[in-house]
Amino acid sequence: MDEQQKKLSGSYYTPEAVVRSLVKWAVRKDTDRLLDPACGDGRFLMAHPNSVGVEQDAAAARAVHARSPGSLMRQGDFFSWASRTHERFECAAGNPPFIRYQRFAGEVRQAALKLCSRHGAEFSALSSSWAPFIVATAALLKPGGRMAFVIPAEIGHAPYARPVLEYLAGHFDRVQVVAVQRRMFHDLSEDCWLLQAEGFGGTTDHIFLSPMTQFGFMPRPPMLGVRVPLREWREWNCRLRPFLLSSNVRKLYRQAAEDPQFVRLRSIAKVGIGYVTGDNQFFHLRPSEAERAGIPEALLQPTVRNGKVMIGRAITRSKVEGWWRRDEPNFLLRLRPGDEVPQCVQRYLDSAAGKKARTTYKCRNRDPWYAVPDVVVPDAFLAYMSGEGPGLVANHAGCAGSNSVHMVALTGTMKVSVLQSAWANPFTRLSCEVEGHPLGGGMLKLEPREAGQVLLTRSAFRSKEDRELIAEGVATMRQWRHCD
Repeated sequence: MDEQQKKLSGSYYTPEAVVRSLVKWAVRKDTDRLLDPACGDGRFLMAHPNSVGVEQDAAAARAVHARSPGSLMRQGDFFSWASRTHERFECAAGNPPFIRYQRFAGEVRQAALKLCSRHGAEFSALSSSWAPFIVATAALLKPGGRMAFVIPAEIGHAPYARPVLEYLAGHFDRVQVVAVQRRMFHDLSEDCWLLQAEGFGGTTDHIFLSPMTQFGFMPRPPMLGVRVPLREWREWNCRLRPFLLSSNVRKLYRQAAEDPQFVRLRSIAKVGIGYVTGDNQFFHLRPSEAERAGIPEALLQPTVRNGKVMIGRAITRSKVEGWWRRDEPNFLLRLRPGDEVPQCVQRYLDSAAGKKARTTYKCRNRDPWYAVPDVVVPDAFLAYMSGEGPGLVANHAGCAGSNSVHMVALTGTMKVSVLQSAWANPFTRLSCEVEGHPLGGGMLKLEPREAGQVLLTRSAFRSKEDRELIAEGVATMRQWRHCD
């Protein structure tokens, strides 16, 4: 497959050392029947002859059958097959496809979610494909069965990881997540971890998390790690990532969360995404383009299109004037429903670019198509993707903001300058690392709900030990997102 085909199908084939390890973790006897629910090129099947593989791609299924003739192949959609089959297995292993919800759609997704719901695991429509694969596979195990899988590091922070781990803890004697810091797939920007569960039919009150720097062949799962009680995991918003921190850093963070001097950002401000135009090139104009089209300046809303313009502590009027002088495309054509459209603007809307813009998904699903909704002027902007840490910039110029940055609207009496002072506290940097999540390429991402969780204080940490713990925590999280 080329890179585009791999991305669309989630087909990134597993390194040999990982294959041998996971099969070794799952298989106890030669007579154990192993299931690989998305067998790809058949690497897991070849590692254990007594195997059954399911593969949706017909060409891949034929190739696997030729390479591993002793294995039994099922060609087709795994979830449809899993909902019908009466077969049960001693073990399972594999590398399920990592297909994000935007492409994990249609009948396949409906079959997956329906099947998992039948087994007591409810997934939202935003779930990636790997999560239902894990639950549906587990349900095909015999009592006492085991499984071992490659999983994305999203299991450490994504909301849809919760039903996966809740299901596993409620159906296995032991659940272990192996967090691997260095990438196992060199052609994949996403970090991958490993999952091992055994004793199907039992229950456990904890998850065993084993952080390690690099993974090589291991005949058995790591013995060292952190015992994460489900109660504590739930207190951390069902996220495993905080348990990569030392117990002392976690203790400091929990104490801060219970201290009245600390507040969550959501308690003083509303954080949301900006507007979506449907066609940025058409709706964002340079002053020279507006002048040629005769569009009045009154219909041009200065806007923060992305985090690149968020320099310094504030977006000021002088910065906006600089955009104008430099002829930068930071001005949104702002037309409201019901407004009379000037003839010069109508000509622009009817231009070739306008005819193309109105066919985009967002434009054709709003009335009128040219009125961009959700254009708000916030108190401040928050960069939601960053390397060093998300910056908070005051909005002194009355700019709007696109969905490339977050809108921060204060809900109380606090001033933006006071919020910025709290945001500059070193502890806030740690909180952003804890509440956010890695995006790849060393980037930290804060979704609106994650930003709302960030802990703020204006108080300085006077203890040298506390300051060192904060620095340690930031360094640890940065290492896990490959920032350094």
